[in-house]
Amino acid sequence: MRIDAHQHFWKIDRGDYGWITPELPILYRDFLPTDLEPSLHKHQIDKTILVQAAPTVEETEFILQLSETADFIAGVVGWLDLEAPSYREQYERFAQHPKCIGFRVMIQDMEDPNTILSPAYIEALSYFADQDVPIDLLVLSHQLPQLVQLLERVPHLRGVVDHLAKPLIASGEIEPWRSQMAEIAKHTNIYCKLSGMVTEANREFWKKEDFTAYVNEVLDLFGPERIMFGSDWPVCLLAATYDEVVDLFRYTVRDRLTPEETEAVFGGNAAKFYKLLSMGG
Repeated sequence: MRIDAHQHFWKIDRGDYGWITPELPILYRDFLPTDLEPSLHKHQIDKTILVQAAPTVEETEFILQLSETADFIAGVVGWLDLEAPSYREQYERFAQHPKCIGFRVMIQDMEDPNTILSPAYIEALSYFADQDVPIDLLVLSHQLPQLVQLLERVPHLRGVVDHLAKPLIASGEIEPWRSQMAEIAKHTNIYCKLSGMVTEANREFWKKEDFTAYVNEVLDLFGPERIMFGSDWPVCLLAATYDEVVDLFRYTVRDRLTPEETEAVFGGNAAKFYKLLSMGG
């Protein structure tokens, strides 16, 4: 079963996508299941993981409802207000939905990344670690020191780093990103998504070769059993089509993975991480 482990949908008039503005005309429109379905069929992708794109409970309710209209959505990664005393009640309500498979922590949007180390976050993430709930971690490369500290305090967190932690691909910098990712990869319950790379490169003039070093580092650090493919569609459209993202994935792993390992990265690992192994297909 092939899975795109990271994609989004949104309706602009909902009003909670503050980062999507008319200055991003490619993204400033509605993106819904019927827009993505042709690409999934073309690349024989069976299922997707639908990830939140706004830090609101209301958007999570929206995408959970949307998941009921498309069979290809295997699960929804929502959002919780972990600083609110009611975060457990929020989660318990969402968890009643059969397609709720976890939630995402948006460290990227924190004005001070040390916020993730606050007592409230540590307590909440420790609770979800105890429950073995899958957590997506949206983090920028310069925030990796805080993520390293978080995992020292909550070492049993079941997490996946989105978008390779957004290394500075456009400038070709590897360090200190590589060393910090090495610390994170020591936690065997942490995975990494091969997603969101094209928007971290030169968006107009990127070449496939620009990404090889970063993918190789992640493969070396996490191994093929803890990596998953994600398109980051439609955000990827800022730099590449869906076809180009799939082609880039195949190019960067072609000399590194066996056919069996490629299929694991292209679906099996996501099914394992998000506990979808009971699904057929």
